[in-house]
Amino acid sequence: MSAVLTVIAIVVVGVLVGVELAVAVFVNPILDRLPDDGGLAARSDGARVLGRVMPFWYFLSVALAVVVAVAVQGAAPTTLAVAAAALLATTVVLAITVLVPINDQVKTWSTGDHPADWKVQVRRWDRWHVLRVALITAAFALLATVPFT
Repeated sequence: MSAVLTVIAIVVVGVLVGVELAVAVFVNPILDRLPDDGGLAARSDGARVLGRVMPFWYFLSVALAVVVAVAVQGAAPTTLAVAAAALLATTVVLAITVLVPINDQVKTWSTGDHPADWKVQVRRWDRWHVLRVALITAAFALLATVPFT
């Protein structure tokens, strides 16, 4: 059963990395190249849709990493699993304190109603998002190297 939980944690975090990496490397850069304010509506819709889904996914990832670190690894959890859980918890704190406030603004914008500096604000979100992607990628790598018991 512990191997199954570890695999589930690896898959959940791995798919999270894939989605967030795709947003950082492909989706947002493509939206930024749309003419005029073309990317604004897409970013706003993405902020609404992903803003509803991602909190559950992140909390599930943290919970599964904690399960792997504590319940699966037993009385002596591996440093790898503890570090993965800590990195994922850090991404949740980063999201709540920095990314969500920006996201909450972006999701209310429309092509007719948005601040003049909207591109500056989404670039700020993008920079913080790259840090988050690096952290969850590191957490994924750590989880993937946890020994099966």
